[in-house]
Amino acid sequence: MKAMIGLEDGSIITGESFTGPGEAVGEIVFNTSMSGYQEILTDPSYAGQLVTMTYPLIGSYGVNDEDMESNAVHPRAFLMREYRQEPSNFRATATLAEFLLKFNILGVQGIDTRMLTRIIRTSGAMKAVISTEDLDGDSLVRRARDWPGLLGRDMVRGVTVDTPYTWTGTGPQASSGFPAGGPEKFKVVAFDYGIKFN
Repeated sequence: MKAMIGLEDGSIITGESFTGPGEAVGEIVFNTSMSGYQEILTDPSYAGQLVTMTYPLIGSYGVNDEDMESNAVHPRAFLMREYRQEPSNFRATATLAEFLLKFNILGVQGIDTRMLTRIIRTSGAMKAVISTEDLDGDSLVRRARDWPGLLGRDMVRGVTVDTPYTWTGTGPQASSGFPAGGPEKFKVVAFDYGIKFN
């Protein structure tokens, strides 16, 4: 399904959604990691952003319960050159597409990530709109410019928790791949304003 991105600088980029129809508005950024896309997606510091991966092939090892940095996906969209549909990893419990769909996140491939990264590197993080529904580039650019952006927004409200919780030796994530910690020695209080599990 065709997808189009409009950046506030007037750039228009096309791609293809691998998670079905959708639309996302956010700050477009890039990440140069060769792996760790699940950790990037669940990192609260990416809240409100459209994340572009510079590594050309994403999805090759799927997702699993142990590599979560939080209990949610925080970027609004995930962009890449090529999506690998069939993961090849004994730890995989789902494909990247299934994972993104579970959290209602738009996944787009076929992006010229080198060109997009150069634009972002030169101009800095920018406001952008990505859509499979509105395929009018000028409309997307206009909407990106009209979006108020992340500056001054209370981003903590979107990544914090509503109620206190107890962190156990295994943490709030599945413990199938990691042994429980040793005996308790200290009591620690942490304020969760977007804690990463690692």
